[in-house]
Amino acid sequence: MASSQSADMDGKSQDEYVESVVCNISAIGENEMKVFDIGTDGKVLLAKQNGKVFATGTLCSHYKAPLVTGALGNGKVRCPWHGACFNLATGDIEDFPGLDSIPSYEVKILGDGGIKVKAKKSDLKENKRVKGMCKLKNKTKNYVIIGGGAAAAKCVETLRQEGCDGQIIMICKEPYNPYDRIKVTKVLDADISKIQLRGDNFYKDNNIELKKGVLATKLDPIQKQVHLSNGEIVKFEKLFIATGSQPRKLQIEGVDLTNVLTMRTIDDVRNLSNCLGNNKDKHVVICGSSFVAMETAATCLPKAKSVTVVMRTPLPLQVFGEAISGRIAELFKEKGVILEANMSVGKLEGSGGIVRHAVLTDGRRLPADVVILAVGSTYNTEFLQGTNVSVNSSGAVPTDEYLETSLKHIFAGGDIAFAPVFANNNQRAAIGHWQLALYHGHIAAKNMLGKKTELHTVPFFWTNLLGTAFRYTGYTEQADDVVIDGDLKALQFTAYFCQEGVVKAVLSTNNTTAAFAEYLSVGNRLTKQEIQADPKKWLGQVPKGKIK
Repeated sequence: MASSQSADMDGKSQDEYVESVVCNISAIGENEMKVFDIGTDGKVLLAKQNGKVFATGTLCSHYKAPLVTGALGNGKVRCPWHGACFNLATGDIEDFPGLDSIPSYEVKILGDGGIKVKAKKSDLKENKRVKGMCKLKNKTKNYVIIGGGAAAAKCVETLRQEGCDGQIIMICKEPYNPYDRIKVTKVLDADISKIQLRGDNFYKDNNIELKKGVLATKLDPIQKQVHLSNGEIVKFEKLFIATGSQPRKLQIEGVDLTNVLTMRTIDDVRNLSNCLGNNKDKHVVICGSSFVAMETAATCLPKAKSVTVVMRTPLPLQVFGEAISGRIAELFKEKGVILEANMSVGKLEGSGGIVRHAVLTDGRRLPADVVILAVGSTYNTEFLQGTNVSVNSSGAVPTDEYLETSLKHIFAGGDIAFAPVFANNNQRAAIGHWQLALYHGHIAAKNMLGKKTELHTVPFFWTNLLGTAFRYTGYTEQADDVVIDGDLKALQFTAYFCQEGVVKAVLSTNNTTAAFAEYLSVGNRLTKQEIQADPKKWLGQVPKGKIK
């Protein structure tokens, strides 16, 4: 039986609540999740752990995945699609992607065993919430964040959420608020107002200053100053560097012709969309075999006359191994994408300043109205030259387990951070994943405030290629074997990447990836021998939800 109530305090209407007995305690077992109706107002996710029942929102705050199909961890639930984690008791987001937390609801166990849940109707409707922010009080202390991507965006929010009452300044290279950059290669009609992570009012209301369209050109760690491209000098108490990377350009003739593009920003998406037009009459040539290359090929296909991917490797996405990469190549060929393997573009030819042909190294001339360069990236760390902030030979910034650099009070995260990776025995690596960048911002903020927090996450990556979602978690520099469970031909499989007899990473087209991320996060170890004996046995150790 459900009831609704509202109250009026100080002349302001309080949110309406609904209370309902959603089930009997016998309906949910230990280490189990289920979704129940709460009256007629919505649904709640119940989880039972250590004899206690928790009630939270039902959907991930990132892309609204049903959490009941995810993995139940120790005091948390992990999203099945992209690995975000939410605290069962509070609903707070603890691992990423996404920025928002989910609602948590009051639970009472009645004398007859009924589970009574009380929830705000607005929370049931929204299924997400922004964690509370501290107010600006101390204008003499500056926390400066260089960067406008995922790591920077999460850092400024966590600073306020964790009690930072000083000034927070974010220096953004692009003239936009931070946005969902992973959509750049996936959505041609991306609108900044729809993909920005937060609107102007959010930053204004929380006293977070964004300096947009400016670059950090020089760092003076002794004076604690950052010099900007507009001539401004910004002082800092603590500094977080999250400047990301930029696409690498081929050093070939014709690379500066019009319609030769890279894919990194929303402006790049707009340029590509304008180049393609609506007549489906353009020939597209893509250089590279990376995720950016293949995602862009898939995105262009419906609007182009032809799409050709020119790659130096025998297969695309070779990091997945020959069998999986070969199946992905077949998928693209089946859909009409032309793959030029073991080949390079030697030069680009044009007329009127616009690209017209891509000339391959074997002499063939391909029609090319649009050329997209997806041949890797370089780190945006040039401005650190001449400082005492250590930068390695690749341009990445080494950090410790707290994301602090070689200089105290200066932290680094995101693409540029050569940081310890829990899933790699805490050996350092630079990993350009959206999830990891958000996590870095979160951890850096805590450590900037003196709340010592070590890195402890399992990298999680996803891509969508021609209608199939691929999800990858873990870390290995060089797998020596890949064990595949399922039907690779039908693209219904889980692949276990093994190194020296240990499963280091998993790729799947199902929810197994999230389960493995949870399995690794608590320190479990899975061997190749175990997988070969029974590839699904380990899944029994990761509690999952049940759908009524």
